[in-house]
Amino acid sequence: MITDPQTIGTMPPLVLGASGRIGTGFQRLARAGLWPGPLPIWQVRPGSALRPVKAVEWDILTKAPPNFGDFQGIICLAGAVTGDLRANTNLALAAIQLALGTGRGPVLLTSSSAVYGRTDVAMAESAVCDPINDYGRAKLAMEHAVAARLKELGNAAPNVCILRIGNVAGADALLLAAAQGPVTLDQFDDGQGPERSYVGMLTLTKILTQLLWMAKRSIALPPILNIAAPAPVQMSALLQAAGLIWNWRPAPPDAMRRMVLDTSRLQTFVPPELLSADPAEIIRQSRCSGWAAK
Repeated sequence: MITDPQTIGTMPPLVLGASGRIGTGFQRLARAGLWPGPLPIWQVRPGSALRPVKAVEWDILTKAPPNFGDFQGIICLAGAVTGDLRANTNLALAAIQLALGTGRGPVLLTSSSAVYGRTDVAMAESAVCDPINDYGRAKLAMEHAVAARLKELGNAAPNVCILRIGNVAGADALLLAAAQGPVTLDQFDDGQGPERSYVGMLTLTKILTQLLWMAKRSIALPPILNIAAPAPVQMSALLQAAGLIWNWRPAPPDAMRRMVLDTSRLQTFVPPELLSADPAEIIRQSRCSGWAAK
């Protein structure tokens, strides 16, 4: 386990998709001196308004990769939430190809808790996936394509770990909407609202750094790993911690009360003290990464 970021080494990771929601938050944490370990090399889309230090422009899907310099480990945040969702598969396969071409794995690919679908129990990585929306289906298709590609490569395949990430506070739909004004939450018969698996933005950087550190030391990463705090978070508690106002509505019959990840496997790789489910701490981290409400 990492006890001191200085023990990680001096070679930075490469972050693909640094101009997206999570990548933007990561950049702000890095500018604030909060990135754990060597500052990443950031890949951004051509023409991106964001120009972080050590930024390299690259259109991943249409251009040959540029010279990124020295890096070790790829964090692939690049993906599509709307539009042509098949890009999620193509971007993940491009990240694997980059690792093959440079010999600079491991590769951490971002998937989503949306692959699991509707459930009231904590979902482990071995659970049957039954996504209920196009985004979840696209991410699951990406996972299947990656598994097929790695099987095809056999012993030549880089070390790849697919991360099924819960809600990243500050880049999630709830807090992004709440930053613009009051939101409405479903209220169930017991008076409570929805519960979700959350992870703080700073916590996520530490998890990713920990996984890369372990892989560099030839510790095998699992093919799939849930990423979230161990305990679910009430959405109302998160809004309350942020000092925000919200409205209730009676939960409709199809409302999803819980979407919770089983993080037992994650806790064998990451120190438990990193995985805070405290709403106040999650909000603090989201503010450090640039999220702000009116």
